[in-house]
Amino acid sequence: MDIIKYDVYRGPNIGVYVSVNDTIGLVPMGFAETKAKKLEEYLNIEVMYTAIANTRLIGALSVMNNKGFLLPSTAYQDEFDYLKNETDLEIGVLDTKFNALGNVICANDKGAIVSPALSKENCKVISDVMGVEVLQKKIAGTHLAGVTLRANNTGAAIHPEAEEKDLEIIADVLGVNVEQSSINGGVPYVSSGILANNHCIVVGSLTNGTEIMNLTKAFLN
Repeated sequence: MDIIKYDVYRGPNIGVYVSVNDTIGLVPMGFAETKAKKLEEYLNIEVMYTAIANTRLIGALSVMNNKGFLLPSTAYQDEFDYLKNETDLEIGVLDTKFNALGNVICANDKGAIVSPALSKENCKVISDVMGVEVLQKKIAGTHLAGVTLRANNTGAAIHPEAEEKDLEIIADVLGVNVEQSSINGGVPYVSSGILANNHCIVVGSLTNGTEIMNLTKAFLN
């Protein structure tokens, strides 16, 4: 498994615009074909073009693992229908005022860490659609569990100020090694700059050498 630098719209915030699992990658409408081909090659996926809530913010507004895909209630019916008809994923809609689901939910195929601000009903939907155990937990003092944590089935990167005891709890739920890191030269909100499946890790173009080392410890050991 490699760690490869990449950018989107001339910037390093790749996790805001793109969502991936082991077989597909969802990218915004109008996304450059040359960029899409590179993602297909790096991550061993098929790229699909869509919008979420009529925006390009696919990674920020949605959550995906290899079983399911969660959309916010602001998503359009045609977006839901497209994903339902064109993928083998279980598609669910989360009814919450926290529409940026990617900021409040981190999931792999083993577990999910989600914001304490979500309701118990939300957690049940997450568990059912994604087929995982769900734990509600703050990370580094914030309820934004999705943006402070990025995981695949072998490792996870977490906000550099996350407490050591929390790393152990999260590692147990996700079933992976968890390491502290920033991304893109000091950004603590790691999911904004990482795409991770079980084939490859793609990071924002400003990610520095120290961060690459931390991510290597997280995902490749």
